[in-house]
Amino acid sequence: MTNPDPLKYPIGLHVFDQNAGDQEIKHWIAEIEVLPRQLFAAASALSEDELETSYRPGGWTVRQVIHHLPDSHLNAYTRFKLAVTENCPTIRPYNEARWAETLEARHGDISISLTLLQALHARWVAFLNTLHLETFERELFHPESQRKFTLKEMLSNYAWHGRHHLAHIALAIDKKQG
Repeated sequence: MTNPDPLKYPIGLHVFDQNAGDQEIKHWIAEIEVLPRQLFAAASALSEDELETSYRPGGWTVRQVIHHLPDSHLNAYTRFKLAVTENCPTIRPYNEARWAETLEARHGDISISLTLLQALHARWVAFLNTLHLETFERELFHPESQRKFTLKEMLSNYAWHGRHHLAHIALAIDKKQG
């Protein structure tokens, strides 16, 4: 699959392997587990000026990306819980672009979102580690995509999502320093 926009998708588009098994699931859970530490390491020494840097023209600032991650992953955690406790629930989409434009996302203290992501991922990983392999085949319906997703595909996507935004932050910092 060709990457349509390397600045928008610095690690490429998400590609899901339908045949992924237990090892891949464990790997994705491990990626979700380490994301808060990776984000803290990437963000901890940033200046206010660097936080206001965008990774691409028209893209979010580093601050907005940092606030976006717990926003998105709170929704993901909720979707996982719904899919485990209900029969193919229809999830509620949210307008992530508008969430990123709220004043707290544009100007707020990133330490709040870093702390939130750390606690959220600890809880999410604890939950994920209780699930049996077959549970990752449970489905939810996404009304914007008009299709069902398995939890395995969602897990793959959110592991990619963390790497995707860490790459955005690296791009912004390289751009600022270069």
